[in-house]
Amino acid sequence: MAIANHMADALRERIKTGAFIAMPSCFDALSAKMIEQAGFSVTFMSGFAASAARLGQPDLGLMSYSEVLDQARNITEAISIPLIADGDTGYGNAMNVRRTVEGFARAGCAAVLIEDQLAPKRCGHTSGKEVVTREEAFDRIQAAVDAREEGTDILVLGRTDAIHTHGLEEAIYRAQRYHEMGADIIFVEAPKNIEEMRLICREVPGCHLANIVEGGLTPNLDMKQLADIGYQFAVYPLTLLSASMQAMKTTLALMAKDLPRNDGLMDFDTLKQTVGFNEYYQASAQYESARRK
Repeated sequence: MAIANHMADALRERIKTGAFIAMPSCFDALSAKMIEQAGFSVTFMSGFAASAARLGQPDLGLMSYSEVLDQARNITEAISIPLIADGDTGYGNAMNVRRTVEGFARAGCAAVLIEDQLAPKRCGHTSGKEVVTREEAFDRIQAAVDAREEGTDILVLGRTDAIHTHGLEEAIYRAQRYHEMGADIIFVEAPKNIEEMRLICREVPGCHLANIVEGGLTPNLDMKQLADIGYQFAVYPLTLLSASMQAMKTTLALMAKDLPRNDGLMDFDTLKQTVGFNEYYQASAQYESARRK
């Protein structure tokens, strides 16, 4: 059965413009809502950040498919911009990948990431990563593309982590095959310098995504540099999580010492507006039973 998805069309149109797209990563509905309010046109649900926010646990494959899907659905229901979701390894064999892709499309995600790590997967900028064989990696992408071609309207983001264990040449080969198989966006994880980034964009056709982790393995270049190298997307998976955690840590330390903390807080009126109280009150005014008393 065909799965219609207007967010997939919206993301395709953004890609067609050729414009560089910066994607701050969300981890829940509120962070996604704030990204949209800040004027960004696309967001990405970071597996690292979502695992931290939902479970209080590291991104080491601990979140199940159903938990990730539930988190993605909460986000898509809160925003009107395209969401790219982290589908990890697809949660099993090629048939599991198809189910994963279809599930994210039904949840309203514009695109889904499928990667070639050995399950349980790890954050791309941490130690202990391993990748599956070429054959299994290609099966995963082929299954995702097949699901899309057979009526599941969603874009496929193909990711390879092969640099870590097999080197840049293997990562480029896998990425080239992903493009040939029909992946809409290509993501070669964790190049270590600008030369590797340039080589990837030069040797691999298609739309490229850079993953910028502050303090991670890939150079934290500015957006113009990334666009000049050949990237159309830059995802910032931990920026908002790190900022919010640092703010909470600072405020908790002040509270523990009973020190003034108001300077670090969003004022109450802005907080209510950001969450959506004003919008709710305006919409509810037409219903007698829902009006404020």
